[in-house]
Amino acid sequence: MCVVSRRGDPIAGQVFIEVDHLDGTVSLFTPAPIVSRQDNAAALVFQCRFSRVESQKVRERIAREVEFDPDLWVLSLDMRGDDIGIDVVK
Repeated sequence: MCVVSRRGDPIAGQVFIEVDHLDGTVSLFTPAPIVSRQDNAAALVFQCRFSRVESQKVRERIAREVEFDPDLWVLSLDMRGDDIGIDVVK
């Protein structure tokens, strides 16, 4: 299941993706820096900020980011696997 758990600015807002792995752990994906993107700078590319950590750690990170950038969007997914179908830089 995927829900928009926080709505930001439709034009300027960054997108964070929070993944609940349904085993007590959560991962957080945030936009990757422009320099790490390959040939298509306009594509949405993410980096894994936290991988399978306790949910409180992810919630705190999102709260700090919202204080800095109130335009932030957060998409929340519930899934057991690790492949969420997005481009992730390593």
